[in-house]
Amino acid sequence: MREAKTLETLVSALGQDVSLLAERMNLQSAAIIINQGEKNEYQEYAHRGFPIRAYSFAEKGVGLSRNNGLLRGKADILLFSDEDIVYEEGYAHRVLEAFRERPEADMLLFNMEVEADRATYHTTKEHRIRFYNSGRYPTYSFAIRRESLHKANVTFSLLFGGGAPYSNGEDSLFLLDCLKKKLKIYALPINLGKEVPRPSTWFKGYTEKFFFDRGVLYFFLYGKLRHLMALRFLLAHKKVMCTDIPVKQAYRLMCKGMKEAGRR
Repeated sequence: MREAKTLETLVSALGQDVSLLAERMNLQSAAIIINQGEKNEYQEYAHRGFPIRAYSFAEKGVGLSRNNGLLRGKADILLFSDEDIVYEEGYAHRVLEAFRERPEADMLLFNMEVEADRATYHTTKEHRIRFYNSGRYPTYSFAIRRESLHKANVTFSLLFGGGAPYSNGEDSLFLLDCLKKKLKIYALPINLGKEVPRPSTWFKGYTEKFFFDRGVLYFFLYGKLRHLMALRFLLAHKKVMCTDIPVKQAYRLMCKGMKEAGRR
């Protein structure tokens, strides 16, 4: 049976006082905090008896931040997180127990309480993650066996997410890469905590850049099906997303993004 004895929470933060973050998030495991800011600095302290290693870097990019955490992870299980997550009591035990009960699983996705307009998923019944249902899970729901991740040699894209050239999507690409490497992934109806509302670091409305960046993402996510999936996406969300930019124009912007991605 594969080990699932230790857990580290990998926190991606931006411009935070890292000495206060462990308490604010109610961390209950060893943790690595990667803080994007204006200077390079290292701090180490204990919270509730667990070691907290905090790295501040004068750089930006959520994918880069998460990869920096992965490079430094030591535990059997790595749980991804963000600065605006507050955990429930017992979350670390729940994660470790879920892996112990599922020795075949390489990666597990957990529920997190979020505001209604931010909710992209809510797991009510345990199920296997496949290519067709992998596109709606945020990184803070991910927990993975460190050994499985290293064997698969998967990292986060530096092209997508806050601080990167294109908007969000690094989470979907990460899951897709894990599936391509045949990792076994399951979503569970187990809640770990809640997301505290804050202004988005990347979302500025359904602008031309939003649709263009979505086209770039769909090129990498869906390959030959990218145009069909773009149409499906726009038609499914047109009442919300296409009030200022009509569907036809939004589709043209997505196609323009796909063309740029093809030239990279």
